[in-house]
Amino acid sequence: MRENETKILLIEDEKGISNFICSSLEMEGYTVLSAESGMAGLALIEAEKPDILLLDLGLPDLDGLDIIRKIRRTDELRIIVISARDREMDKVQALDLGADDYLTKPFGMSELKARLRTALRHMDRKRDKKTDTEVFKIRDLTIDPVRHIVKQGDREIHFTQNEYKSFVVLARNCGKVLTYDYLTRQIWGPYSGKSERQILRVNMVSIRRKLGEDPANPKYIMNEFGIGYRFMEEDGESEE
Repeated sequence: MRENETKILLIEDEKGISNFICSSLEMEGYTVLSAESGMAGLALIEAEKPDILLLDLGLPDLDGLDIIRKIRRTDELRIIVISARDREMDKVQALDLGADDYLTKPFGMSELKARLRTALRHMDRKRDKKTDTEVFKIRDLTIDPVRHIVKQGDREIHFTQNEYKSFVVLARNCGKVLTYDYLTRQIWGPYSGKSERQILRVNMVSIRRKLGEDPANPKYIMNEFGIGYRFMEEDGESEE
């Protein structure tokens, strides 16, 4: 999907911030709608069917977390939270409820635009995806879900079963922050706990080593400290 085909809804009650974001994104060719309250935003979602939602959490009528809950009951709309709430707990809660990304105010427009491009690429892959068994590629990596084979160029990477599960969950959600709890539930089931989270961290160290990662300058998997992990789409992609 190209920028000029994308409809973005911004729910933000601070007019100065809203006007700046809207004008900046419109200059990039996006169609941008805006609302200053949660109820008005929900009405626009129903009427206009936007592709991406930029959501402030601190709204005058509804908490942004409640809006995420309402949307996720029926809609797969891409949600990028833009909020002054910078506590890890707030980020984890928003992401666990179904937000796709989280930017903490203040942020640069270049970073927001990069996250929007990531969201668009994810939407394109999801639309083009036919089955969960087809071979797919991300950068120089090729993943064969049927044969459980991962190749980096021509080199096959040998993962353990849980390493492979962790890697594929991240790869299928490329560009999206996945919380520790989400990942452990996907790998070990709904009753996973602290011990599985520690195993996850050990597995990630092993995965990154097998991918040839430099821990100080990761190429594939970014650790969002205190929150979870993100599989990066581009080498050196902008992070918070």
